Amino acid sequence: MIFKRFNATSALKKTALYDLHIALGGTMVPYAGYSMPVKYAKQTHIESHLWTRKHAGLFDVSHMMQSTLKGPEAVKFLHKITPTDFSSLPAGQGTLSVLLNEQGGVVDDTLITKVNDNTFSIVTNAGCVDQDTKFLREQISDFDCEWNPVQGKSLLALQGPEAPSVLGHLIKDGVSGLQTLYFGQKRAFQLAEGVTVDVARSGYTGEDGFEISVDNARALEFAQKLLDNSAVAAIGLAARDSLRLEAGMCLYGHELTEKITPIEASLAWLVSKTRRDGSLGKFNGWDRIMDQVNNKSAPVTRVGFKYLGKGPAARHESPIFLEDGATLVGHVSSGSASPSLGGLNIGQAYVKKGVHKKGTKLLVGVRNKKFPIEVVRMPFVPTHYYK
Repeated sequence: MIFKRFNATSALKKTALYDLHIALGGTMVPYAGYSMPVKYAKQTHIESHLWTRKHAGLFDVSHMMQSTLKGPEAVKFLHKITPTDFSSLPAGQGTLSVLLNEQGGVVDDTLITKVNDNTFSIVTNAGCVDQDTKFLREQISDFDCEWNPVQGKSLLALQGPEAPSVLGHLIKDGVSGLQTLYFGQKRAFQLAEGVTVDVARSGYTGEDGFEISVDNARALEFAQKLLDNSAVAAIGLAARDSLRLEAGMCLYGHELTEKITPIEASLAWLVSKTRRDGSLGKFNGWDRIMDQVNNKSAPVTRVGFKYLGKGPAARHESPIFLEDGATLVGHVSSGSASPSLGGLNIGQAYVKKGVHKKGTKLLVGVRNKKFPIEVVRMPFVPTHYYK
């Protein structure tokens, strides 16, 4: 994860939970134009990571952009800018997708939920707000629908095996009210005091959990009630990144860029089978993407890897070689030690076709040395989605 630097005159935004982050001893860093906690005083990065895997971690993700798409041609518009079929998606169901430029590259990854046939809820990445806004406003000009960012809402992620119990004790429907909310679905719930929150069963850790949209005016009180439960700890950006890496998830700017197609990113499942014959309209980059689907012409593919011995973790752009140590065949997109795997160094990488299969032995270059690695399947640790 990259924390962007800002000059002294740059004004960092603050989420509605900023004062809480400070009170909890958060180490604040500039990220996507916001002052965000990378970790908190009472836990190390590793402790925070493992706490989320065992209990429940609370993440402030209010820096991400929440938006809505409304209008009679909302589906038609989504079918132009994404490869996913939204016409058959049930109301209340969400799905991961990608925004595609005209060349089939990924502008951003996104979670899109169908509210009804003409209304969709969209969540996109914090670091892509400006480019996403520009892209969506340009692309929507010929469609009878409107796209607008949501104002005045915070977004909190509660992740981990104890998340359902924690949230269940705060909503009027109780724990049983969450039993029919499955992974990818979104529904409004009332808190005990009558406050309405929008709850999506989703997240970025591989664990069961929720992303909860709440009014800014109520966000601090709600977050504190979650933290009053002994099963919950506030978790920062550092653990969020290592959790998503173990889960085999992509980080924009690392695994995903405007030059990479979803096929190269090993996300072919995002290209719905019902979209592949063009009958529901051709999406951006159709020719390139469908050639890669039909003819397996993608020159590179995203893979997972693990170290076969000790050494420093491979970071973004570290080179990958054949075992001869001379033939360059790829580069690392993300890498770090895995807290859940006892500190084993893992990572994601883009490698040429032919060296992408599970069990392939390669070398990664770090600090002018080369270390043995092996291609492995992702996720690196089992996921626990509620399906």
